[in-house]
Amino acid sequence: RPRAAAGPGTWARAAAARPSWAEAGLRPNPPRERSPGSAASEAQPGRSSQLMSQKKFEEIKKANQAAAKKLVEEHFSSSSEDEGDEDLEGKQGKIVANTFITYTTQTDGDIRELERTKQYVNEAFQAGAMTCLICIASVKRNQAVWSCSGCFCIFHMPCIQKWAKDSQFLVSSLTDDDFGKRDYPWPCPKCRFEYKRSETPSRYYCYCGKVEDPPLDPWLVPHSCGQVCEREFKPPCGHKCLLLCHPVCLEKILKEIKLLIGIEIESPCPPCPKMVSTTCYCKKAKPVPRRCSVCGKTLPCGNHTCEQVCHVGACGECPRSGKRFCPCQKSKFSLPCTEDVPTCGDSCDKVLECGIHRCSQRCHRGPCETCRQEVEKQCRCGKHTKRMPCHKTYLCETKCVKMRDCQKHQCRRKCCPGNCPPCDQNCGRTLGCRNHKCPSVCHRGSCYPCPETVDVKCSCGDTKVTVPCGRERTTRPPKCKELCSRPSTCHHSSQEKHRCHFGSCPPCHQPCQKVLEKCGHLCPVPCHDQALIKQTGKLQPTVPWEQPSEPAFIQTALPCPPCLVPIPIPLPCHAVGPYSCKRVCGRTLDCQNHTCMKECHKVTEVDGCTAKNKAGPECLPCEEGCSKSRPLGCPHPCVLPCHPGDCPPCVQMLRIKCHCKITSLYVECRKITTADINEKNLLSCCKNQCPKELPCGHRCKEMCHPGECPFNCNQKVKLRCPCKRIKKELQCNKVRENQVSVECDTTCKEMKRKASEAELEAFENRLKGRRKKNRKRDEVAVELSLWQKYKYHLLSVCGVSVAVFAWYIAYDMD
Repeated sequence: RPRAAAGPGTWARAAAARPSWAEAGLRPNPPRERSPGSAASEAQPGRSSQLMSQKKFEEIKKANQAAAKKLVEEHFSSSSEDEGDEDLEGKQGKIVANTFITYTTQTDGDIRELERTKQYVNEAFQAGAMTCLICIASVKRNQAVWSCSGCFCIFHMPCIQKWAKDSQFLVSSLTDDDFGKRDYPWPCPKCRFEYKRSETPSRYYCYCGKVEDPPLDPWLVPHSCGQVCEREFKPPCGHKCLLLCHPVCLEKILKEIKLLIGIEIESPCPPCPKMVSTTCYCKKAKPVPRRCSVCGKTLPCGNHTCEQVCHVGACGECPRSGKRFCPCQKSKFSLPCTEDVPTCGDSCDKVLECGIHRCSQRCHRGPCETCRQEVEKQCRCGKHTKRMPCHKTYLCETKCVKMRDCQKHQCRRKCCPGNCPPCDQNCGRTLGCRNHKCPSVCHRGSCYPCPETVDVKCSCGDTKVTVPCGRERTTRPPKCKELCSRPSTCHHSSQEKHRCHFGSCPPCHQPCQKVLEKCGHLCPVPCHDQALIKQTGKLQPTVPWEQPSEPAFIQTALPCPPCLVPIPIPLPCHAVGPYSCKRVCGRTLDCQNHTCMKECHKVTEVDGCTAKNKAGPECLPCEEGCSKSRPLGCPHPCVLPCHPGDCPPCVQMLRIKCHCKITSLYVECRKITTADINEKNLLSCCKNQCPKELPCGHRCKEMCHPGECPFNCNQKVKLRCPCKRIKKELQCNKVRENQVSVECDTTCKEMKRKASEAELEAFENRLKGRRKKNRKRDEVAVELSLWQKYKYHLLSVCGVSVAVFAWYIAYDMD
């Protein structure tokens, strides 16, 4: 059951039940017992007792006011976010009144029929009263919703779309033999009212369905367009609803309340406000205007009333009169309309839901039972069979191993007939932005770009530019016109005005203005609290190929320079002599590159004379490193301190690649920087054979060299004559230039001639053989005599007989 929010009607009843002292914010004091002799004191109370009573009264008043304020905040805290500081009760009353204004114009302002409907609509749409049964979250004014046409329950649009998709997928994967081709319905999460797949909501409409994406109006019922509903009443009476666009038809509000609380109540719905003219039954009286409603006339049977909406003409006969069939439709009975038709006792014999067997029970009321006959059933994938009840579906436990349409995941559906459903897993691949993952269903090919955007801000955050997600790494921050608001890092109270920026602020150029300790004057030089000083002590490279490190600078505060303000000093005559002017000495040091930075001081003679521009032994020695430019191509600094004249040649080793780009060579830096083109080519040679390949396919025979390889291949290649008998070895470049060739000699020609003759002879022999065969085919067959057939056998037998006879005679003579 939805939570019932406290509506204006509740507060009105509570206000009416409160006594007058509660409206004033007071609470009564309990009566006090009177003691004997206190009448005089009560008649004339003292000043102190009056003050105490007044103090208690004020405390009680403040406590009551605080409690009332807390109670109001608790009941209206959820509505105060949208309603502001306006009178909530008055505003809600105006909204409801605007919803029913068209209806009241038809009833001359009579709103007695609307009291319960008004209270229900008022309380049902308080902030937080409506809850989506799918996500169990409150339905807010600015969220897209969908209303069921069966129970008129309201859901979030994304929630009901996901519910419909998941319901269809679950039913299809379990029962559909041909997945995806049958149109399975999806049910409402509350009343189980079924919708087709084509009826899946895709657009957000108002309650009456006239306006798409209704704008948010605080003076209308949430998700309403403010137009007249114009829905037909159910049952239809020919008229349409005259209320403004509202959540549900008023006939359904009663059913909703009845389902929620389970109590029979009178209808809070207003009847059709239209007036129609009706006459009496005998039609003798004049027509009287009446409210359009349910007919209610007594039917001819005298036992039932007409259940049709107000209609024209006769009501007709009672639907229970005349001959009526028994439940199995085999026997007829003539009974009064007040009696129910009995069962005939014959077998039902209706076709069951399976469509094969018939009901074996006797004639009965209500639906037939499920088919329980055992049959031989084959599973959906066709791999197994089993005897089981007819009404059950046989699904084996064999899981499909085919790949789904994404070609990444297996089907894994039990008893799959082969039409695997599309992959329902999330893609989850990291998008090109490297910040988010693909939220789409598993798919082929590349993912869509990330739809998110990122703000690239300046240092202070006032200026920003919106770029696609992932582009913030390569997008330069926008230029900001605001002034830098960072505090000063020097001794000045405020820094110089400059624009917003990243990194550290630029150095301060304001005058120092510090008070000097000795003289009391102000320092006139620019601010030197954050001066960059080069770090002393250079790190020398430990190996020849190591590059020298960059000079490091540290940020430190420099002391103020000496005061240069001239002042007169009275001196006695004997004390007059050379003095220090506090300026920089400025004499040229021995390095011939820098000057003495010491304060004006005494300088002794150098080489027997005093030179104004040459430094003396009292001057500071030069401690700087050599800053002279290096030769072209030398990356190493001078190893000597600041010195006069030219720098010594660089003897550090420099790593270079040979012309082949294979071997690394180490050469003294001075040799490279002072060499000409030919010498550099020799220094960059690794003395190995060039690994490059010539166009002819042979390897270059030259030593490691720059540029392209010379095409003068002298390697021997084998060349044959046209008949392939004579073979010679010649130079590759001459063969490619067609300068030499191998021709056949007389022997080759003789051998070729003999081969031709032999081939011709063989051909003639084959031709002769064919002619003999043809001749034999043309000869006539002649039948041979016995002597011709067996003469050779007879002659041999006679010869053997003569020999045996001769041997026998010779044997007898001996």
